[in-house]
Amino acid sequence: MSITSTPPVAPDTSEAEREVGLPALVFLAFVVGCVAAVGAIVFKYLIALVHNLANYGVLSWEMDPNLYGPESPWGPFVILVPVIGGLIVVFLVRRFAPEAKGHGVPEVMYAIYHKNGDVRGIVAVVKSLASALSIGTGASVGREGPIIQIGSSFGSTFGRMLGLARAQKITLLAAGAGAGIAATFNTPLGGVLFAVEVLLPEVSTRTFLPVVAATATSTYIARLALGVESAFLVPIAEIPQLETVNVPELLVAAAVGLAMGVAAFAFVRVLEFCEDLFEKMPVNPYVQNALGMSMVGLMGYGFLHWTGHYEVMSVGYATIQSVLAGEKTVFVVLLALFVAKMLATSISLGAGASGGIFSPSLFMGATLGGAVGILGMTVFPDAGLNVPTFAVIGMGAMVGGATSAAMTAIVMIFEMTRDYDIIVPLVLAVAIAVGVRRALVVSDIYTIKLRNRGKPIPTDRSTNMFLVQPAREAMSGAFSVFAITTPVAEMLAALPGEGRRHVIVADGARIAGFVRIARIPYQPDRFAGQTLADIVSKDFVVAAEDSTLNTVVTRMSKRQRTFAVIIREGPGVPRPEDVVGVIDEPELAGAW
Repeated sequence: MSITSTPPVAPDTSEAEREVGLPALVFLAFVVGCVAAVGAIVFKYLIALVHNLANYGVLSWEMDPNLYGPESPWGPFVILVPVIGGLIVVFLVRRFAPEAKGHGVPEVMYAIYHKNGDVRGIVAVVKSLASALSIGTGASVGREGPIIQIGSSFGSTFGRMLGLARAQKITLLAAGAGAGIAATFNTPLGGVLFAVEVLLPEVSTRTFLPVVAATATSTYIARLALGVESAFLVPIAEIPQLETVNVPELLVAAAVGLAMGVAAFAFVRVLEFCEDLFEKMPVNPYVQNALGMSMVGLMGYGFLHWTGHYEVMSVGYATIQSVLAGEKTVFVVLLALFVAKMLATSISLGAGASGGIFSPSLFMGATLGGAVGILGMTVFPDAGLNVPTFAVIGMGAMVGGATSAAMTAIVMIFEMTRDYDIIVPLVLAVAIAVGVRRALVVSDIYTIKLRNRGKPIPTDRSTNMFLVQPAREAMSGAFSVFAITTPVAEMLAALPGEGRRHVIVADGARIAGFVRIARIPYQPDRFAGQTLADIVSKDFVVAAEDSTLNTVVTRMSKRQRTFAVIIREGPGVPRPEDVVGVIDEPELAGAW
């Protein structure tokens, strides 16, 4: 009996034109790290240029973000500075790169999980200009989101230019993002952990080594250009630890963690509310932005008259440094700064500013942590507690709680302050903050925006290894090949005794289908005259062994197939002799 077989299906190689070896990938990551470092340096000076020109009418590249600047000569008209800057940002984003709007990291995560790791090259240019304008003119946003998007844009573009496989393109994207954040904050370990915790779908030698190469390179270059000093100076780091365990300090640190968990939940919800509110306004984006930036300008001008500084405008490093130096120790002031910064950041991003949430999170953590520390000092007056200690702990707890990147928060705070003595209470506070926020809302500040738009990012990153695991690592080699005319009885007699669960059916030089040995349809006369042509199944797809498991599963889902035939990659139509493995239900279960 003969059957008419369907035409053979060519393997899907569109997403993986080339896969380089690990040494070559590490070298490419080194190049990405160099470019990310240059991008971070240029971005920093661009912010300074915009800030000095917009607020003082001076052309200068010099600015120390950790020091308060003088009052603007524009007087009350300084309120209009973020408005004017915001209007230019809206034009740039709408005209050239809509994905440059917002705080950047969700867009990068979206590219990884929903766009094959593709981030357009133009995003790096537009994001640099838009974010420098937003930050320099006073929008309450940070530098990390832009530099992450800038670094990932180059890594992705570089990978596309070289025609790399999706997995390696994603690895370079993550390497660029980690390198950018490492160069920006002088935190090489923090940059690695950020890429691992937030961006990389899989942690293995093939992904970890390139990220380390990129972050180390970018940090070294940035230090040559910007110096080796830590991001913040913490005087308490120079005081020796006198007690092995300070129980009151741990108790107050736990209270800080609890407060930061609730604060992170509030930040997620307030930012979500503001983004939805501005989008639903019955006015065009330019009017939306003008309204939002006017509110931010008013808040900054209000604080100028209260505390003598604009406080909540721009990145806010000067305020953070002031708290860490012990210069702000009034409970009401610290609490007001926390609330105002949360509102200013949410309004800025909701209105269309371009910038990150990492620096605002540090600001909120330092101020609220310091406020909780003041309460702790009241309860334990003789325990040797101080505001800067809990400001540092609060910074880490707020970042960890808001972003779900607990290890990144702990290591980056240590690298940014060089204060090792607060590691134990910091770990405790971060753990509590992450747990409390997750109990209140599963999505974090990065993922809730995408989830609300129907493009969710899996909460448990360990389930995402499908994105980068090659099919060859998941496939089974337990198969045999028989001609389509082979009698079933002959095929069963010829099979090895153990381990051969599948038969690939060959129709001449073509793959006609497959047979699952345990599921051969029973017929009373099958051993007498039934051939493989009678029982062959065409419920399969063909994929190259270098395809990611995610690609294979996606093709199976789209075509309503339950079986994949894996072949070695090569020119022409796949032949039976090209088959190297199969992927069936047990293989998918094993991959999970």
